[in-house]
Amino acid sequence: MRVVASGVVSLILASIAFAGVPPRVDGKVVVMVIAQKDFRDEELLVPSEMLRAHGAKVLVASTTTQSVKGMLGATVKPDLLIKDVDPKKVDAIVLVGGVGASQYWNDKLVHSLLVRAHKLGKLIGAICIAPVTLANAGLLKGRKATVWASEKARIETKGATYTGADVQVDDNIVTANGPNAAKAFGEALLRLLAKK
Repeated sequence: MRVVASGVVSLILASIAFAGVPPRVDGKVVVMVIAQKDFRDEELLVPSEMLRAHGAKVLVASTTTQSVKGMLGATVKPDLLIKDVDPKKVDAIVLVGGVGASQYWNDKLVHSLLVRAHKLGKLIGAICIAPVTLANAGLLKGRKATVWASEKARIETKGATYTGADVQVDDNIVTANGPNAAKAFGEALLRLLAKK
C-alpha cells in the first residue's frame, strides 16, 4: 500500500499514542478492505499504522488496484483485488468504513470471503458503517456489535444486538462505531491478533 496523506491525516497519524505497551503481532497478516472511493481515511490509516508498528503485515484490498481517494483526501494504492484474497493465508480481514463502504453491503463476493474466513477462525473486523456488511453476510446474528448510529436498525434487522459501544468484541469479531474509535479499534485488533 502506498499512501499519500493530506495535512489532516498527517496530524491524525502523528497523534497516535499507545496506552501501555500493546502486544507484538509479528508475522500476522491483516487484509484491510477499502471502498473504491470515499473510504474513511483515519479508519484505515490509524489501525494499519498501529498494526505495522507492532509487527503485522498489512495489505489493502479493494475492487481496484488503481489509486483511490479517502473522504479526507488521503490517496491509497491497494495492494490486491478482493477476489484475490485467500482467507487461508491471512490472520484477519478488516472492513474500513466511510460513505463508500456501502459498496460492500450486498456484495456476495465479499460476503463469501468473510464467511470463509470466519469458518477458518480468522479475526474479522469492521468499523463505521462497514459492520452492515458483516450483518448482511450473516456474521452478526446473535452477536453483540456496534456500528455508526445511523445504521443501528440495519444490523439489528439481521439479528445483531446493538450495544452502542465505541468498540465491541464478540468472540473473534470486532466492530467499531466510527472515526473517533479508530485508535481503540486498532488496539482491540492488536490484542485479539496476539491471542491467535
